[in-house]
Amino acid sequence: MTRHYSALSLFKEGLAGQKGWEKAWRSPEPKPRYDAIVIGGGGHGLATAYYLAKNHGVTNVALLEKGWIGGGNTGRNTTVVRSNYFYPESAAIYGLAHSLYKTLSKDLNYNVMFSARGILTLAHSEAAMETAARSVNAIQVNGIDCELFSVEDVRRVVPIYNFSPDARYPAYGGTWQPSGGTARHDAVAWGYARAASRLGVDIIQNCEITDFIIENGRCRGVVTSRGAIRAERTGMAVAGHSSVLAAKAGFRLPVNSYALQACVSEPVKPILDTVVISPDTGVYVSQSDKGELVIGGALDRIPSYGQRGNLPVLEGVIAGMLDMYPIFGQLKMMRQWAGIVDVVPDSSPIIGESPLPGLFLNCGWGTGGFKAIPAGGTLLAHLLATGGHHDISRPFDLDRFARGRLIDEAAGSGIAH
Repeated sequence: MTRHYSALSLFKEGLAGQKGWEKAWRSPEPKPRYDAIVIGGGGHGLATAYYLAKNHGVTNVALLEKGWIGGGNTGRNTTVVRSNYFYPESAAIYGLAHSLYKTLSKDLNYNVMFSARGILTLAHSEAAMETAARSVNAIQVNGIDCELFSVEDVRRVVPIYNFSPDARYPAYGGTWQPSGGTARHDAVAWGYARAASRLGVDIIQNCEITDFIIENGRCRGVVTSRGAIRAERTGMAVAGHSSVLAAKAGFRLPVNSYALQACVSEPVKPILDTVVISPDTGVYVSQSDKGELVIGGALDRIPSYGQRGNLPVLEGVIAGMLDMYPIFGQLKMMRQWAGIVDVVPDSSPIIGESPLPGLFLNCGWGTGGFKAIPAGGTLLAHLLATGGHHDISRPFDLDRFARGRLIDEAAGSGIAH
């Protein structure tokens, strides 16, 4: 069976009727015991399993997913990848993710369609420009590429924006990260799943966690809909459902879950070749390779697990977009959906051991989960393999709430948290 993707293998399989490809990943029956368990078949869970095998040589790993691979937030986001955050701790973690994204297609032997098309965060007033200048200074000090844009720069990069004198959200300028961009969300999940499986990880779908095995005050595994599975170390990367599983394990997390909506328009010819974020409207827009406009907005304000979101929020998103781009007024919407994001009081992730020894956490990413997948996987894998923090993950331990060392990235998130 053909395993490696290349121009030559594509040509050879084309001559053979495309019948010789190996399955993307194995779907074995679960074993009763593993060296490590990873709960969650989204991007962070799959990346954790992959980096456990690749970076640490731990291949006897079970990746457990309640539904199907990539069926949660990984397949329900707006595909933005950036690292222009304010605090040094955030710059380190998102910078790691960004650097890994740049070479991820080659690393996984799977095209994740990373496109460094640049990201523009708009400023709509003189006061916002002062804040933007401060942000650019901090981001540059952190070693991240970022520039301060004038209104002329905005006009050059996004000529379709509403620059009329009576615009509700006039563009005064903004911040620009030229290396930011997008990646294909499904491809990221499938690429990690395929690569992890090739290294020996067991990917087990339709496997719901019903309880944790706790012996002598330590997590020794999980009880699932497909039987009990034991391991000395278990990692949890389940995004908006983190608090649900934490309750099963007997502790509470400072996490609230909200729906975050997005939608796409009918496809049109290329008209927007960058990502544009407006903190004032809560709207961010890019154009996919298929020509669809990908539109996201702020969180629904009521905690929810509804993966459709609610209509008033969507109406607000569309209204804000049309104020910014009147040219889009005649477009039809094709699809709308919501992902369930896990928001923490300081809008920064939680990475570290949970109050239950042997159970490790990767959660609280809020709206930043997709862009952080390679870093989240790398750092949780390090915790599971070594039992201790990587230097980059240490500031994001759960104990920061007791120590008062919060990393407040609500503004850096780019939309209202």
